[in-house]
Amino acid sequence: MNLSTAGEWYPQQNMLLKCIRPASVEGTMKWTVNNNDPALDPSKYLISDDHSSLTVKNVDEKDKGRYSCIIERTIPYIQWQDIDIKPIPNIIVGESVRTFQCVDQKVKLECCEAKNEFSWKSTTPGYSLTSSGDRCITLIHSIENGKCESETFTCQLENEALRLFSYGSKSIKVLKSTEAFICKNTTLGDGKEDATLKGPCEKGKEGNIIYRCKSGKWEVEDDTNCVLQVIKDLEKKVETLAPKDIPLVVADLKKATADNPEEITQSPVTVQTIVGILIRISDTAQTIIINKPVMENFLKTVDILISDIAINSWENLNNNSRTDNTSTALLNAIENISSRLTNGNFTINATSIELNRTVADRYSGISNLENSTTEILIPQISESIPITIIVFTNLVNVLPTRNIKYKNNTNSDVRINGDVVVVKVNQTVNNISFAFDITNQSLGNPQCVFWNFSLDAWDSTGCEVKPSGNKPGKITCECDHTTSFSILMSPFSIDDIALDYITYIGVAISMASLILCLIIEIVVWKSMTRNDTSYMRHVSIVNIAVSLLIANICFIIGAAVAQQEQPTSVGRCSPAVFFMHFFYLALFFWMLISALLLFYRTVMVLSQMSRARMMAIAFIVGYGAPLLIAVITVASTAGPQKYITKQLACWLNWDESKALLAFVIPALTIVAINLVVLIVVLYKMLRRGVGATTQPDEKHALVVIARCVAILTPIFGLTWGFGIGTMVSRKVGIHVVFALLNSLQGFFILVFGTLLDSKIREALAGRLSLRNLTSSNPTRSTSAGPSSSSGPGFFQRMRRRNMYNVSEASAISAATSSNSYGGSDTFMNA
Repeated sequence: MNLSTAGEWYPQQNMLLKCIRPASVEGTMKWTVNNNDPALDPSKYLISDDHSSLTVKNVDEKDKGRYSCIIERTIPYIQWQDIDIKPIPNIIVGESVRTFQCVDQKVKLECCEAKNEFSWKSTTPGYSLTSSGDRCITLIHSIENGKCESETFTCQLENEALRLFSYGSKSIKVLKSTEAFICKNTTLGDGKEDATLKGPCEKGKEGNIIYRCKSGKWEVEDDTNCVLQVIKDLEKKVETLAPKDIPLVVADLKKATADNPEEITQSPVTVQTIVGILIRISDTAQTIIINKPVMENFLKTVDILISDIAINSWENLNNNSRTDNTSTALLNAIENISSRLTNGNFTINATSIELNRTVADRYSGISNLENSTTEILIPQISESIPITIIVFTNLVNVLPTRNIKYKNNTNSDVRINGDVVVVKVNQTVNNISFAFDITNQSLGNPQCVFWNFSLDAWDSTGCEVKPSGNKPGKITCECDHTTSFSILMSPFSIDDIALDYITYIGVAISMASLILCLIIEIVVWKSMTRNDTSYMRHVSIVNIAVSLLIANICFIIGAAVAQQEQPTSVGRCSPAVFFMHFFYLALFFWMLISALLLFYRTVMVLSQMSRARMMAIAFIVGYGAPLLIAVITVASTAGPQKYITKQLACWLNWDESKALLAFVIPALTIVAINLVVLIVVLYKMLRRGVGATTQPDEKHALVVIARCVAILTPIFGLTWGFGIGTMVSRKVGIHVVFALLNSLQGFFILVFGTLLDSKIREALAGRLSLRNLTSSNPTRSTSAGPSSSSGPGFFQRMRRRNMYNVSEASAISAATSSNSYGGSDTFMNA
């Protein structure tokens, strides 16, 4: 039905729809907008009391779609209409203020609008109109010498309802100056030497041209801001792009670029505009499946953008002074949309691009592009999965050679010397092999590199040059991207094989140590928790160990997610990040509990607190504070672009939201507090001892905690000092030391928190019936003489002398990080 009360609707209007109830139809009337209930958004929609009319306030192009009036009954009676919102009219008049010399002359003011009727108007007479026939009308105004008052001329839409809006009209103010000017133009205006002004682009383009007055003539200084009108129209269209419209938009974009290759590729701003359109299409496509025709139109558009005739535009866009990273954005869009391809086997060919899509458990292929015989070999995978291989012979025009990272050093004196290959596999694949043609045989020292999105540059980490055997003119590359760990404190990732081995071995030792620590605590628990101080000390140790163990498990899960998929999956990565964040913070807060327990028992000797109250405070601080911080972090960084990292790792975001600070600041603050507590406690203990009224077992526990804090606090301070270093430095040495210290935190807990406590050793020996192995014959133990120094009595004296020479882990933290090779990557040789 025709529900609309007007033939066309434009942005900023209030759209009124009316529904007429047939006399024979009874029931409650309601409205839906694209199957949604408009009554839920009263700020946008106004429904009349009898529900017969719907008003949509301040419409824009997003409000297009199906509007339905439904009369509810056994079989609903539905009237509906698909309504389109017209694009904003684009009146083009050029500069709104123009200066002319006040002498007898005629000036021309042009107004153009491609789709709507319009006309000129003025408050004063003395002008005439002429039509150019291409949707433009020229106003000719006569300036008379001596009549130098400024005048304003307005070009407005014929539709009176649209004149009320900002886009309904545009004006030109003509300034008449008595000064003499050297540069004159009846359309642009007059000016002095070296002056500049703006003029409209040629017909069919949107933007402006900058002119400069030189030697009495207006000369074009910059015309790179002109964009084809058809491209600008598509740019506006994708602002409200719906997934169902992607096939049509991609087809229109491909046709526009194919029809105007020269004009597009010679304009950096046009190239940048099209890349923006492709990014929008790629982002919208993440909720649907992309078939072969859509992908083919997408890649043929890219094929024109990266052609040889576009080199100058890309040189401009890749200028080191620019920060928009158009080249990286284009590659990212290609990778993202390729992840949504339909399953099946097919090939797409363009002039400089070849895509092979297959579902298999291995891949072996050779490029069929002209002047390219690049070979790609993916060894057997555990199961048949979709594999996408895209070979580019001209992508080197897009991705610059700046800042190639090779063996931890940056080298700018290099050239791209082969094809570029994009590999998209949603599973971990090791040892991908590439055999590239060498484009320039005169170049030496070949390197195998991949595009690192974090560095925005080529990177050789994980890729090696292999002997090509009997294949002259080829370079063989093998890339195996493993996982490195240093991002728990560092906002960027460092790829180094040493970090991988240090973390894998260290975390394995740490987790084994934590499990052993918990087993020992279970065995000796009853005999070691007879007083409040000892009880709270062991509660802290157990919770520190449990928090670190669970955090390490979550970290391994996050690393596996990041390794399988790049960019990291928000749905799979976010839960791992939340629990990792929570339990690493819990580790620090239980470390704080240990220090505060020591402070309370040694400084506040007159205060007495029940065990139940201490436990309540400990658990509120130990788990409540971390939970509050973790929840606030999620709530304040809601959205897939802000909570987690986008590339290489599964951890808190740094680039967009600085969410990483929600871990760094609490961790470093607790380390600082523990140092202060340690200084105060040591001062009190050295001054007056532990306390005359303290029970022996409690005194033992306090000395153990004190010595433990005294030993571990410098270790933690040093560890997190290197952690701060990883936040500001990419030097591998700092990251290696940090990874080494942090990956062994579980081992530190076992040694300083458990094994070096003499009472724990004695209790453990008793429970395991090992006391006889360390005891001696009573007769020999009481013997005297020089020979007794080597007998059992010596061990007993050592035990007495070393009764308090043990350590306790009062503050434990572990930090590891992930930089994993996920589902896609871009490789080449240089």
